[in-house]
Order: sequence, then C-alpha cells, then structure tokens
Amino acid sequence: TFATCGAVAQAQQPTKVARIGFLAAVSPSAIAARTEAFRQGLRELEYVEGKNIVIERRYAEGKPERMRELAAELVRLKVDVIVTAGPASTRLAKEATVTIPIVMSFDDDPVGSGFAASLARPGANVTGLSTLTPEISGRAPSSTLSENRLQTSRQRTASRRYTRFQNMWMRAVL
Repeated sequence: TFATCGAVAQAQQPTKVARIGFLAAVSPSAIAARTEAFRQGLRELEYVEGKNIVIERRYAEGKPERMRELAAELVRLKVDVIVTAGPASTRLAKEATVTIPIVMSFDDDPVGSGFAASLARPGANVTGLSTLTPEISGRAPSSTLSENRLQTSRQRTASRRYTRFQNMWMRAVL
C-alpha cells in the first residue's frame, strides 16, 4: 500500500493463470465436440484461454507408446490439474503423479481399474465420471425399444452432466 496526499493506492495482485493439462490417446479431431464443450463450460465459469487459463494439450494421435512421455511432460510443466480423455490417459497420468489432481472423463469401473478406492470415497488424486454398468446400477441391459430410448436419453443427460461436473470440479481445483 502506498499513500500520498491523503490518497491510498493499492498494488494490484497479479491474477494467477491456471494451467490445465489435457491428455488424450486419440487425435484432436476424434474428440473435437467434447473438447469444445469443455472449453465452453470453462468460458461459462469465466475461464478464458489466454486470459486466465492456459490449456496444455497433449494428444498421442492413436500411438499408445507416446502416452507415457506425454503424461510425464504435463507433470514436468507443473500443470494445476490434468484432464484425461479416457481410461488409458487416466492410467498413465496416475502413474506419472500422485500430487497433481486428475479429472477423468469417464471409466466404466474406476474402482476395478484402480483409479478409485471406492465410489463413495475415491481417495488419491483422481476424480471424475463413471459410466453406469449393470454391476453398478443393479440392472441388466435390456433389448426393448423403450428401454433403449430411455438409455439414449440418459446418455444425453449424462453427457450434459459430464460437462457440468468437470467444470464444477475445475472451479474447485483452479
């Protein structure tokens, strides 16, 4: 604080620019719609690329042998959070760090995959979404048309919830 002539001037604190790591096994074009939905959700939370966030994107372009190095690179960059675009990405991000929070896009069975201790208390540094499976939901798949329509509607709802969930989690982390 600096005072002169009865006026008080406050030095502006620099705004932290959050660094988000994004790790995917596929090419950018394969998940373009999901990536844009994620960016839109961040904008709705007033996180704007180049203004108050930087997204470090790493794509393996369908070459699994590149994934381990890409995950390690995000850790070396000291990103604030790693968002993964699938189970393969999540596994390698989890192997690369125990301190950086990881938000997984989806996994059929995060407990069975070793990403979470339990659904109620995941533990560790991984959180995110799990798709419903018969084992979790307690229902067997149905082949009737009405059930399939209901499942499609649930998938659309889950997709919207996915974006909202990831964005809420990102707000808490950043």
